[in-house]
Amino acid sequence: MLSTVPLAIIEDQPSIRQTYATYLCAQPEFDCVLVVGSVEEFLAELPSATRPPRLVLSDIGLPGLSGIEGVSRIKRVLPKADVVLITVYSDAERLFQALCAGAVGYLVKTTLLRDVKTALLEVLDGGSPMSPAIARHVVRHFQPAPSLTEVLTPREMQLVQAIEEGLSYRLVAERMSISINTVRTFIRRVYEKLEISSRTELLARHRAGRV
Repeated sequence: MLSTVPLAIIEDQPSIRQTYATYLCAQPEFDCVLVVGSVEEFLAELPSATRPPRLVLSDIGLPGLSGIEGVSRIKRVLPKADVVLITVYSDAERLFQALCAGAVGYLVKTTLLRDVKTALLEVLDGGSPMSPAIARHVVRHFQPAPSLTEVLTPREMQLVQAIEEGLSYRLVAERMSISINTVRTFIRRVYEKLEISSRTELLARHRAGRV
């Protein structure tokens, strides 16, 4: 019975591809069955591989199909394979695109080689490894947004309530016994605190807090 895990590496930059291959293919846990420069090349050479890959380490920024696009193609022909994406990008948008596509891990290219190995082995144990910077994006995304009363002062909340009632700036100013310029200042301050830029977003946040 073979004890090594068949691994494929997809990376278009020759020097980086060679670095991954030299290190990972020398590890006793892995058997490198494919080392290629694109998803298209991977799919073309897959039938001639000595064993179907159980793990695929793929760059995202590839010529032709991107690594994210490649995940679904790879899973279609290798439903039992797990794909870990590695990239220079740590932004949340690409992260969620990758996870939605079916990737089980997401690493940045500054990840040390020994940590890439650890991440791949973690996948075999049922884990979903992520670089620390990526994990922070996930945590921030799923943290509940603070309620308006936690962020805004009572006077600012009074302003939000008046805006939701559809009052004009003049009527808001009259209700709060302030000038229209002060109303505008309050609104700018509220927008900055909530990191929004429109009345629509403000009303959506206010209503969501009451759901």
